[in-house]
Amino acid sequence: MNDEKTFKEKVTFQVANELGGLEFIDAKYKNQNFSRHSHEGFTIGVIEKGAQRFFRNGGNHVAPQDSIILVNADQVHNGQSATDDGWEYKAMYPLPEQFAHLTEGITTTNSIPYFPEPVVYDPEMAQQLRLVFNTLESSDNRLLRETLVYGTLVKLMSRHGKKHPHVEQPKRTKQQLLIAKEFLDDFPQADVSLEELAKLANLSAYHFSRSFQKEFGFPPHAYQVQSRLRYAKRLMKRGHSLSDIAQESGFHDQSHLNRHFKRAMGVTPKQYMSSL
Repeated sequence: MNDEKTFKEKVTFQVANELGGLEFIDAKYKNQNFSRHSHEGFTIGVIEKGAQRFFRNGGNHVAPQDSIILVNADQVHNGQSATDDGWEYKAMYPLPEQFAHLTEGITTTNSIPYFPEPVVYDPEMAQQLRLVFNTLESSDNRLLRETLVYGTLVKLMSRHGKKHPHVEQPKRTKQQLLIAKEFLDDFPQADVSLEELAKLANLSAYHFSRSFQKEFGFPPHAYQVQSRLRYAKRLMKRGHSLSDIAQESGFHDQSHLNRHFKRAMGVTPKQYMSSL
């Protein structure tokens, strides 16, 4: 029998509304090839079978079975199988503000962690995360779900999180870049040119493009796609139709939205909307 024909990719995407809209996924992939993208939240996942190869921190990494993947919020990354047989994993995407909320009363300031290592080997923590995922999938007891998720995230922070190492652009340049970034965040659907963005930042187009990628991890056009995907997700949560979402968020058509969404999220827009 041909294994290629018997292997079936499968993905379940869910949202826990009582946990601030926490998104989590249970996936089995072989041919999925995630494009370079970022999430508003952190990516915290456990490899159940196989191994995943992914880019983070300017380099490529391999996460084998039973390891934990850690990607910081807004950090550029991708993903694909590191084996011929694909990989299976479970992951969640807590937002920075959820981490900050967790540290209330623990530290003098609300702290958002930075995870320096893309892959960690911590059997106890991996088992704790599995318990969280299994509970999210099988139990509707809100108190149990909240207690397990928040307790596990605090434990993960204490074991593997550090203060964020700030590598700053010159202050004036960073402020100029933020003006352009905020424009792309506020108007993701806008048909704007590199020259227009550079002019907005009061920089030359070449200097702007290089500095933008250094600061935010994406060249301007790729960051625009990420902003459009995030805006599309907000429209999905409001119940808009996919054809309207594609048009309103700046994609050429629905198939263009579908392609970018699947490559970044691992699920189609329709699958994502069914989880809301």
